[in-house]
Amino acid sequence: MAHPSPPVIGIIGGSGLYQIDGLQDVSWRKVSSSFGEPSDELCFGTLEGTQVVFLPRHGRGHRLAPSEINFRANIDALKRVGVTDVLSVSAVGSLREDLPPGTFVVVDQFIDRTFARTKSFFGTGCVAHVSMAKPVCTRLGDAVMGAMQGLDIPAKRGGTYLVMEGPQFSTLAESELYRSWGCSVIGMTNMPEAKLAREAELCYASVAMVTDFDCWHPGHDAVTVDQVIAVLTANAGKARALVKNVVPLLRKHEGPCRHGCQTALDHAIITAPEARDPAVLQRLDAVAGRLLKR
Repeated sequence: MAHPSPPVIGIIGGSGLYQIDGLQDVSWRKVSSSFGEPSDELCFGTLEGTQVVFLPRHGRGHRLAPSEINFRANIDALKRVGVTDVLSVSAVGSLREDLPPGTFVVVDQFIDRTFARTKSFFGTGCVAHVSMAKPVCTRLGDAVMGAMQGLDIPAKRGGTYLVMEGPQFSTLAESELYRSWGCSVIGMTNMPEAKLAREAELCYASVAMVTDFDCWHPGHDAVTVDQVIAVLTANAGKARALVKNVVPLLRKHEGPCRHGCQTALDHAIITAPEARDPAVLQRLDAVAGRLLKR
């Protein structure tokens, strides 16, 4: 499946990132989804001639807790408006000494420890199983790293993001367990977001912005809320600069993604055509219409 030319860039902003610098022709529009209400209206605009769609993950003003986000509606809405590439930006805690506050980690793996969220567009009436072995798009990750060159952002390529349910933070025992697993950062929002992006055949990359060390760190208890907010604010400014730099790089890509993101469903739908529920298929018109309309 070929990209439109040029691609449409979707930005999902997490804590602290509620707007994009330099966006022109801005309009906020409500987008309906067959999976319920997205976190907020979608912000449409152009950045250096490239179409960009921005969605504040928690809603403007940070109204939604992580477990209350309708991840399916968010991804479905982005797919419906023509988004092809999704850059996810989120605040995280660090599980490693060499990833101090202020570091941006372009993660390449996830461990999903959430348990109270609906994690798939598919189910009874139309079952599908997509591969999550490589859960992010390397092409987008390359562009993000390129966009950070020349910016004052300590960056790390690669790492595992442990996604916890929340809204409470980890116990010390949990934090030490996740460190023993080799995890790099911990947060509450990239799952099931990444899984749903794969099911929707969207290219997806995640930038995890470290705000503080998780509770395993000896200096954790000395960190104040003011210090965390200061890092969060600084990170948000750097994230806006990153978005401004990465969009022109992503614009250069045309045609299908060489990593197969846009064909993730080719061998995933297992329910026989005659056994598929028409009502379920109707809900999947945006996510899987490429295959189901055949």
